[in-house]
Amino acid sequence: MNVLCNVLSIQLPIIQGGMGNISSPKLAAAVSNAGGLGTIGCGTLSVEAVERKILELKALTSCPFAINIAINVTPHTEQLIELVIKHQVPVVSLSAGNPTPYISLLHDRGIKVITIVASVKHAIKAEEAGADILVAEGFEAAGINSPLELTTMTLIPQITANVSIPVAAAGGIGDGKGLAAAIVLGAKGVQMGTRLIATKEMQVHELYKQRLVDATDVETVIIGRNVGRVRRVLKNDYVTALKKREKEGLTLAEFDEATTEAQHVLGAIEGNMEQGFINSGQVAGMINDVPSVQELLEQMMLEAKQACTRALELI
Repeated sequence: MNVLCNVLSIQLPIIQGGMGNISSPKLAAAVSNAGGLGTIGCGTLSVEAVERKILELKALTSCPFAINIAINVTPHTEQLIELVIKHQVPVVSLSAGNPTPYISLLHDRGIKVITIVASVKHAIKAEEAGADILVAEGFEAAGINSPLELTTMTLIPQITANVSIPVAAAGGIGDGKGLAAAIVLGAKGVQMGTRLIATKEMQVHELYKQRLVDATDVETVIIGRNVGRVRRVLKNDYVTALKKREKEGLTLAEFDEATTEAQHVLGAIEGNMEQGFINSGQVAGMINDVPSVQELLEQMMLEAKQACTRALELI
């Protein structure tokens, strides 16, 4: 059995990205029920709001799932750690901060820990801290990214050469060929976000899904680079205006104020492209339909096997 699947007690080597405040229990349940690892992101939500999502998710699936805690994003890290212990969440994904203080506590309660990394140095530290799984994320990915801006193609082989625990690749992956490529590079599976937004079960505004279907290969842009932030989003009116402000000398405080989770919810959930933005990875240009999660994951696994067969024949 695939070691990543074995550690997480799942059938398919596919993990759903957290998606912060817009994360959907219905989507997470669909991913878990299809054999992958569904995930709820805590984002900046209140502890009570996260608890409601956990309860909804547990009512929809008996399969393993994860909760993503962005350590330096949420003001409630300690309370959220207590919450996942209370509800016996099987897997916790830790990102955007130092996971070390929490790993032993989670392990003591039988909870597996995934950490998100963006460099070899961070990967080695996470393994030393006791992480069970690493998600190595290239800056092709949607939303907030590492300022190091390493690509998935170069990141995965370097990290897998320097750690012994299973690694999942993230960033720029949205089909079976991407899954096959990640495995060839040394990963044991993948994490996806953008591709799963364009599915029937994802609870976002239909305009968001349609924008992903219509997107070309050059539809995503980086905002925030000038102020030390790297965030990949889809072009829209709000982003165009924000890019203009960046060129005029936008400060870090002003950028943070303009890219809160509230602005993302406006775009993603309410479909307001004049006052809100929508995260998207570069994989958007590869999205042409809105299948069910079950259909997507089944197609990915078939396509990955076919891609590996073709590669062997060529070699």
